[in-house]
Amino acid sequence: MGNRMGSLKKNPNHAVKTRRSTNSVFRSSVVPDNRNDVLLDFDGKKVKLTNLRKPFWPELGVTKGDLLRYYLAVSPVLLPHLVDRAMVMKRYPNGAAGKFFFQKRAPDFRPDWIEICSIEHASGSIIDFPVVRDLPSLLWTVNLGCIDLNPWYATCDDLKCPDYLHFDLDPVEPADFDNVLETAKILHHSLDTLKIPNLVKTTGSRGMHIYVPIVRGPTQKQVWTFAKEMATTLEKLYPKLITAEYRIDNRPAGRVLVDYNQNAWGRTLASVYSVRPKPLATVSAPLTWTEVKRGVRIEDFRLDNMPERIRRRGDLWKSLLSAKGRFDLRSLLSTAKGGSR
Repeated sequence: MGNRMGSLKKNPNHAVKTRRSTNSVFRSSVVPDNRNDVLLDFDGKKVKLTNLRKPFWPELGVTKGDLLRYYLAVSPVLLPHLVDRAMVMKRYPNGAAGKFFFQKRAPDFRPDWIEICSIEHASGSIIDFPVVRDLPSLLWTVNLGCIDLNPWYATCDDLKCPDYLHFDLDPVEPADFDNVLETAKILHHSLDTLKIPNLVKTTGSRGMHIYVPIVRGPTQKQVWTFAKEMATTLEKLYPKLITAEYRIDNRPAGRVLVDYNQNAWGRTLASVYSVRPKPLATVSAPLTWTEVKRGVRIEDFRLDNMPERIRRRGDLWKSLLSAKGRFDLRSLLSTAKGGSR
């Protein structure tokens, strides 16, 4: 795979186009490639897809329509990870290299079948977030220019109590992805030692995400506190590799940030299977720990090859959706000290 990626870097436009004839991402009767706009009707839920031929990765020859076809292809495994969660929209109307903006509130022009999740903020204002529940709502959201998808950490029926916690591993230059892999293995071993189940994926950007499925009950602040305790403990044990310092100016160079602060109120991470607005259209890819130990690269997992990986491997993060095997964090909360900053 490394050799193939080498050719992609040297001639990305050719590499992607040669795959297009055989990759199901780019073949779809639902999202046509010979029209710029199309109106789809899903049993009365009408979705207008626009600017399908607009380049979203010009260097790769990948259009907005290709992005929509990707999400259509992976929707069977993606949607269960999004349903019942507020979606923070990060919109790239002019493609991956263009300017973006965040939009939390569902726009007034949304179809009446787009469900909302109302969340009260500290200011007292209530924001109505859209919810991606099915294929029509997924395509509607992506059509707004949402390249990656950023769901809330708790479901809408109990917004104060997350059903997972996570760690965002991010290299601080000159640290690199090899250091991220080393840190991931350390965190994995630490969680395993505590008999805490954990799942891993690439971020699709520079690092890795490690998620822990938990029994709902602890509040967001309690989840944040435990994640902070875990990160700062690893920082003390591996000071030359790991930092838990969330203030950018204070982070030591050459370390890997174990970012616990993404568990803070209102923070989100890119969903599993999200395409990222990066030059190679990389994807936040679920991994096995065997793959992590063997070694992977961010560039191994992209918009053009992820559907085939899913076809072969299925959803490697299926256990995150199960009620079984979740960790009851309340058994360890008594050891976590401190509070949200």
